[in-house]
Amino acid sequence: MSDTIAVPNKLPATSGRYRISDHLTSFGPLIALVALLIIGGLINESFLSSANISNVLTRSALIGIIAIGTTFVITAGGLDLSVGAMSALVAGLMIMFMNAVAATLGTGWLTVLVGILFALLLGTMAGLVNGLLITRWRIEAFIVTLGTMGIFRSLLTYLSNGGAISLESGLRSTARPIYYGTLLGIAYPILALAILAIIGEFVLWRTRFGRHCAAIGSNAAVAKYSAINVNRVRIATYILQGLCVAVATLIYVPRLGAATPSTGVLWELEAIAAVIIGGTVLSGGYGRIWGTIVGVLILGLIQNILNLTSWFSPHLNGSIQGAIIILAVLMQKGRAAR
Repeated sequence: MSDTIAVPNKLPATSGRYRISDHLTSFGPLIALVALLIIGGLINESFLSSANISNVLTRSALIGIIAIGTTFVITAGGLDLSVGAMSALVAGLMIMFMNAVAATLGTGWLTVLVGILFALLLGTMAGLVNGLLITRWRIEAFIVTLGTMGIFRSLLTYLSNGGAISLESGLRSTARPIYYGTLLGIAYPILALAILAIIGEFVLWRTRFGRHCAAIGSNAAVAKYSAINVNRVRIATYILQGLCVAVATLIYVPRLGAATPSTGVLWELEAIAAVIIGGTVLSGGYGRIWGTIVGVLILGLIQNILNLTSWFSPHLNGSIQGAIIILAVLMQKGRAAR
């Protein structure tokens, strides 16, 4: 019954007339991405070098992986502000766990694999907590994830005593290829992002779960009467978000080998910005993973261009991302009003 009544995963047509502006809205992120590549190439000759592009893609992969989960959450009408703090806590606990296990299992890949499984478990549990608080106790997602953001961050600060939790040097050497390794010249984080993006796009557009996410985001009451278990689907989106955070974190840890109270700061802003730039509707009901990935690349290229040109201080990146979110939402409202 749910498959026939559920709201389809697409934006409603504004009218029967052909609108060029609608196509610009749909493909605007791609146009912006191409424009940034051209501008960057004209500004700095090293911008389009394989080394620089690979660096941008690798750094963007972490936010991209998190943003894939964010796309599902927002499509289902939810919001998660805790992803940055969640990543910091997962990183700290993962490092502490691996350091403890290394005393028994050594500093080889077995300990690293156990640490990876532990990180995935932590991400799942953190997402489950958010999902249950929102659905079972009927608390607004904004309030819940704002609260858990503070809890996660303060727990990490307490565990680190305001400093850093460092991975044992032997373990860091073993795990280093997770971030710095390559396959056929492509960095592992980029490959992970590509694989998860393909899977995410398929799930969102070609599975019952994806259709149910869109239906709930469009109208939760109608979805409920269409025999969709709204709470179960929403909980699943937050668990998926937690898993994506865990995957990004286990890739991030070998990069610096430490977790600090500043780990993951503003990651939630970057993830939400990428999702909105990519065309996912902030109010829910429509999402697209490929657009999210384009949004992530746009943010990464903007930051890279600013760093190469020194036009603005890197400390203003958050301001630029915030302005982009506001602009993207205004564009969505303008389209909905037509």
